[in-house]
Amino acid sequence: MNMQETLTLPFYEPTGRECDLFETAHDNGLPLLLKGPTGCGKTRFVEHMAAKMGKPLYTVACHDDLSAADLIGRYLLKGGETVWVDGPLTRAVRTGGICYLDEVVEARKDVTVVLHPLTDTRRTLMIDRTGEELIAPRGFMLVASYNPGYQNVLKRLKPSTRQRFLSISFDFPKPHVEIDVVAAESGLEPGRVAPLVRLAGHIRNLSGMDLEEGVSTRLLIYAATLMAGGVGVDQALEAAVIEPLSDEPDVQQALRDLVLTIYG
Repeated sequence: MNMQETLTLPFYEPTGRECDLFETAHDNGLPLLLKGPTGCGKTRFVEHMAAKMGKPLYTVACHDDLSAADLIGRYLLKGGETVWVDGPLTRAVRTGGICYLDEVVEARKDVTVVLHPLTDTRRTLMIDRTGEELIAPRGFMLVASYNPGYQNVLKRLKPSTRQRFLSISFDFPKPHVEIDVVAAESGLEPGRVAPLVRLAGHIRNLSGMDLEEGVSTRLLIYAATLMAGGVGVDQALEAAVIEPLSDEPDVQQALRDLVLTIYG
């Protein structure tokens, strides 16, 4: 977990009216849920909007062991004294910032119990250990994200939670937009980025291959960054695309064959 006060404007290329929707949700105290595959730009979008609006951003990477106490806070021993230390959600509420819960379905079930009063007209956070009941100021916003493609019976966002949020679906950008994004992020000229994006499109459209997801925009940026730094195409794609996507030799070879059809 980390609190990030965004001072510069991270690059983000809008694909629709998502920026307007984010600002309107914020201005009206509405929580927002971002849905989409890994590496398609959800986190960057939140970072961009927080910086654009001049808001402190508290980002929490959710995981199996994340509990409500991790978000709210706990008593810690400091200098021989027991003191209360706010968690990131509490700090966001106190300061009127944005709390972003990345992959919220990975967190323990007691987390959603804490979130519910913050996502309706109450907009309250109860701190049982201190007896405080915080009323979220107008500037506070709760944003969460998850990847519907990874949902299973044990890790699924309940309708009672999902229906408390506005939702935006994210996907990988259109090719011309993705070229601009990868070029801007990596420093590689667009003409050399175009084959990378074309390769990504082919991988994402593959069927019958043992891939949980297609190549992300994030991985394309990694590959382009290596290439801009002087690494050869084959080595860059091996390290940034083929190896991250699969451990299976047959699948890796199929990906190398696909690379050959693009790069010759």
